[in-house]
Amino acid sequence: MNLKGIVPRTWRRLKRVLLVLIVAQFVYIVILKWVNPPITLTMISSWFSLWGTDKKFHKTWVSYDEISQHAKLAVIASEDQLFPDHDGFDYKSIEKAMKHNQSSKKIRGASTISQQVAKNVFLWQGRSWIRKGLEVYFTFMIEKIWGKQRILEMYLNVAQTGDGIFGVEAASHEYYGKSAAMLNREEAAMIAACLPNPVKYTVNPPARITAWRQRKILVQMRNLAPDPDIMELVTGRK
Repeated sequence: MNLKGIVPRTWRRLKRVLLVLIVAQFVYIVILKWVNPPITLTMISSWFSLWGTDKKFHKTWVSYDEISQHAKLAVIASEDQLFPDHDGFDYKSIEKAMKHNQSSKKIRGASTISQQVAKNVFLWQGRSWIRKGLEVYFTFMIEKIWGKQRILEMYLNVAQTGDGIFGVEAASHEYYGKSAAMLNREEAAMIAACLPNPVKYTVNPPARITAWRQRKILVQMRNLAPDPDIMELVTGRK
């Protein structure tokens, strides 16, 4: 067996595979600027977790214009108040989280809406340096290719909003029997309140922590309403 010949051939094949993967993921990112993702790894994992239970999997996609402005403002107030202005990363929050995590057993995150979309659409849940590195890459790419409105639309449709429930439209029908376009401030804030832990922070009936978070989000929604950058994004008007 000629090992000297095998190694170069293996390396050439590996390079071709890597090149195909790089091109394929780039094309997929570009396609998703206009085409909605059919499913994500998080959704698949949730669907399997419901297997054998009486709970059902709910996922419904709606366009940006079919989502209440209250819902858009609520998730920004809850998850990422600097969303219209940053480049995908909130560096001050990341620095604070790193300092906190060095001295505390309770891990604090600092993910922006863009980072959460990158994780939810392209990657898997969990904590590892590999996944975090990929998250940084995909966050950078969607910020450059998609833009803020598409990222927020994606977030509102793929974020988990309950046990087996994904997206604000599915949550709105499940909890309030109406479309996401009809959500009022209180209902939108309640759905946004469950986002950090949608299985534990129940909406209907509301867990104590969900109700507490809803009150905080409503205050932040009032505070953010005068911000022109946020309202331009929320209304979709320039």
